[in-house]
Amino acid sequence: MPHQRYFPPCKSILPLHEQFLYGDSGICQSKKVAMEIIEKLKQRVLRGESLTRTEIMELAETKGREALYKAAGEITRHFGKPSFNPCSIINARAGKCSENCKWCAQSGHYHTGSEVHGIVPVDKVVAQAKRDEEKGVRRFCQVTSGRSVKGDALKRICENYRELGRNTRLFLCGSLGLLGREELQQLWDAGVRRYHCNLEAAPSYFPQLCTTHTIEEKIETLKRAREIGFELCSGGIIGMGETRAQRVELAIALREVQPDSIPINILSPVKGTPLSGTAPIDGEEILLTVAVFRFLHPRAELRFAGGRGRLSREVQLKALGTGINAAVVGDLLTTTGSDIDGDKALTAEAGYRSWL
Repeated sequence: MPHQRYFPPCKSILPLHEQFLYGDSGICQSKKVAMEIIEKLKQRVLRGESLTRTEIMELAETKGREALYKAAGEITRHFGKPSFNPCSIINARAGKCSENCKWCAQSGHYHTGSEVHGIVPVDKVVAQAKRDEEKGVRRFCQVTSGRSVKGDALKRICENYRELGRNTRLFLCGSLGLLGREELQQLWDAGVRRYHCNLEAAPSYFPQLCTTHTIEEKIETLKRAREIGFELCSGGIIGMGETRAQRVELAIALREVQPDSIPINILSPVKGTPLSGTAPIDGEEILLTVAVFRFLHPRAELRFAGGRGRLSREVQLKALGTGINAAVVGDLLTTTGSDIDGDKALTAEAGYRSWL
């Protein structure tokens, strides 16, 4: 009988604190080897080099996550600022959306009981913006349901922005769907300087989640916005049934538009939607996603958005140390968000000196 090599489990040859990578083959890598891999890739990122998909997958599959989180935090601090970057949003038009995104409470294709209303009156928009500004928020975004905003609705949205410009000192952002150059130019002329349009999911997975529009249409909207001069905000939702490799694919796809801000949403399953029964992903998987995104987008704001309320304070603090340096604060679109004063305390505990 031929001799067969036997590789004992990691725990039988290393103490727990020394265990690191444990590949699918069952062969252990030493802590030293794993540290060398992470350190080498970190140094390349710090030098301004881009990592390949293979290299990123190597990081995504490591069991040496604590070292990975630490390295991602070092990248964040190297390229970022000591200040935290919050923003707030208002649901400027809600419900009856023509699109069939399987995660969304506002889609008209599903019965979710979500609120429905037209364009929010300007006095309500300005009042919320002022309250948020008084609490230290510096960015404010009107978000609308629907494929796009045109005609009279867009005119009213632009009037809201002009009033915000006259009554606040906020940096203005917009999230109004798939817009053409003419509509984007109207927003620019009204004072908007950042445009948001999430890719939402990996190109290979998005068609399983939505069939009424494509990722290519989203990318074209973002490219048109960039041509006009807008900063870009684009990210996605994790926990919708995608694989870890597809999260990496999303992060790589975002390179095409080079967003200044990348929202990381965590799925909050909504009753009545096709994803209502989706099992939640755990905190470690979320931290891993943050770290991988930071290695791929070292200079971007990684912005906690929807769903972070289901995370423990410990996980949120760890995410702030790993790569999160921005967040949507206050109430969200269809769910109650965070307490702004509580977020200030949390970011201060994480080491951020102030809010931008």
